[in-house]
Amino acid sequence: MADHELPDCDTPAAVLAFAQEQRAAVQRGEVLILQAALAWAAMHPEETVADATPTTGLVFGELAVPLAGEGTPLVAEFAPMELGAALGMSTDGARGLVGDALELAHRLPRIWKRVRAGEVPAWKARRIAQLTTTLPLAGAEFVDRQLAGVVGKVGWAAIGRLVEHARGTFDPEGAEKDRREAADGRRFDVHTDKAIHAGVVHVEGVLDLADALDLDTAISHGAEELSALGSTESLDVRRSMAAGELARRQLAFELRTEAGEGAASVVKPRQVVIHVHLSDAAVGTVEESRSSVSVEQVREWCTNPDTQVTIKPVIDLGEHHHTDAYAIPDRLAEQTRLAQSTCAFPWCERPARRCDLDHVVPHGGGSTGGPTCSCNLAPLCRRHHRAKTHTSWTYDKTDAATYLWRSPHGLHLLKDQGTTRLVTAHPPDD
Repeated sequence: MADHELPDCDTPAAVLAFAQEQRAAVQRGEVLILQAALAWAAMHPEETVADATPTTGLVFGELAVPLAGEGTPLVAEFAPMELGAALGMSTDGARGLVGDALELAHRLPRIWKRVRAGEVPAWKARRIAQLTTTLPLAGAEFVDRQLAGVVGKVGWAAIGRLVEHARGTFDPEGAEKDRREAADGRRFDVHTDKAIHAGVVHVEGVLDLADALDLDTAISHGAEELSALGSTESLDVRRSMAAGELARRQLAFELRTEAGEGAASVVKPRQVVIHVHLSDAAVGTVEESRSSVSVEQVREWCTNPDTQVTIKPVIDLGEHHHTDAYAIPDRLAEQTRLAQSTCAFPWCERPARRCDLDHVVPHGGGSTGGPTCSCNLAPLCRRHHRAKTHTSWTYDKTDAATYLWRSPHGLHLLKDQGTTRLVTAHPPDD
């Protein structure tokens, strides 16, 4: 059967009917997943968490935390991790799922009833739940009552106005705080996390008019200077280059101050730090954005006369390093973070440089203690480090960037080179 063919769909009407049936099945499934999230939360209530906050005020173990608005039950902090693992989503995604389910069931019961009846799609109900989470209980009840009968007929603008009306009515202090914060919508974003292979990123912002005019003038002058110096790039490209020059001049502000008035302008060199590894692939990786760039782009950066290039000593990611101490030497820590660039927990994307370094087998003396060595270290973000330490999540490191995890209820997951997959489709029966 060809890819575009479907069983018993030999007419346009049959294809439309088939698509409608599948959409209805997906929507029913989304409602059932919300119900599963509610059941999961009910199985992990506040009572299942021991007091983890001693008299010192320091947190060591698991806590009970709110995942939805006022009046919803607290849930064991680490419970969403396993639900997320089963569903193929991050811990944050699973926390959002459980929180939305709790918000609907406990604070928006009328809308939740319509969701379970198939009259309101789960995705729309979840978005409403996310809007009402910060409302007081009376405000959420007001929104629920007003929307329940018409939620399928009104657009997001009207829903947003209703939520803001509830906030102003039932939480005037919070509404005033939000108004003050929203009054200044200025921002400036450099999307380094979305860099593409060509080595370019998107920049956008909302500026004060006077600041925008000054910035535009500075960039225009910079583009003209580049043209006068012989640049043959287009005006748009020269403007983008001028923005980088402007940034490096700002970074060199302290150097210009030390040089004194009248001194020549000092431009701080572009910092390019290269970690060299043997590879057949003609690509490099920008650590800050975890994006790949071509070797040609790296060469262009490095040959710029305003660039300061630092070559890091070659670290063989396959070499085994060992120390008898608990403390991790810098070279071993660097090797671990270069081999695994994100948290080793399934579906977690937190950069390794923001993570703790965990002894996979806890460090200790005797035959049962784990060593401080290349094969027994992994980057774990603080949340997943605490979960591994204080719950029955366990894992093994099978090579430099491969980790086999076991959840408290028997799920097996493999994280290999940053990619996660379920090894067992279902946990074993208890």
